[in-house]
Amino acid sequence: MMNAKTEAIKKTATLAAPSAHSALEKDLSKRAAATKKGAPKGRRTARGSKAPRAPKKTGSPRAQSKGAKILEMIRRAKGATLAEIMKATDWQAHSVRSFVSSTAKKHGIRIESMKNDAGRRFYKIAKQA
Repeated sequence: MMNAKTEAIKKTATLAAPSAHSALEKDLSKRAAATKKGAPKGRRTARGSKAPRAPKKTGSPRAQSKGAKILEMIRRAKGATLAEIMKATDWQAHSVRSFVSSTAKKHGIRIESMKNDAGRRFYKIAKQA
């Protein structure tokens, strides 16, 4: 099934020359390959727009999780050293630092990071003013 414009072009091509007809056929075949009959059309969003997301739930970590262990250790009066946290969680130092940083932001907790007399880094919850 062709529209009127395509039929008119085809008639002129057949009248003009045989070579023009074959060129037209190639052009029409390219157009047909772009969209197939009955193919589902994809849904597209506008450029730069993002689908709305549900707000994140920022509750406390599960009771037996590594995150809960770290927070429990940091809440102690003397805090917890980086080495203690690494041993308790089996994490590397950069993972512990990342967790402490992101947890402080997510839960609105002020966590102090200091070095003790031995030169080891330790973390503890800052006192509220």
